[in-house]
Amino acid sequence: MAVVSMQPQVLPGRTLIGVSDWTTGLYDCSEDCGICCCALLCFPCLTCRTVKDMGECTCLPLLELCCCMGYIGCGAPCPPISLAVRATLREKYKIKGSICTDCATLCCCYSCAWCQMAREIKNRKRSYNLVTAQATAATAPIMMVPAPM
Repeated sequence: MAVVSMQPQVLPGRTLIGVSDWTTGLYDCSEDCGICCCALLCFPCLTCRTVKDMGECTCLPLLELCCCMGYIGCGAPCPPISLAVRATLREKYKIKGSICTDCATLCCCYSCAWCQMAREIKNRKRSYNLVTAQATAATAPIMMVPAPM
């Protein structure tokens, strides 16, 4: 068995390549009024749709909402399912941040954080929906007709 004698360290002056910011801010509800209205009228619908768009189990957020969550804050120190969803989204799209910033964001403004996640997925999917078209040439059969004499 090998013994680890040196722990990994951060090298000064290095930055991560390909890391980006959120495409919208936490309070940018005017960027997509449909998502904002969905959150206002049926917040569980927004959370379930967001998780579904990520490819996860649609009912996952309901476990958290049924237990102790509200529209403006959290009853637990940090909402565990929302935290996992937000961290997964950050990792998937290589968004700057940490688990601590995710936790603070969710505890301070739970519904705005979910709206931001929904907008992020929508914006990223829109930017990756490229239309590819291939030019194909169709040839008609050539018919040889004798010339009139």
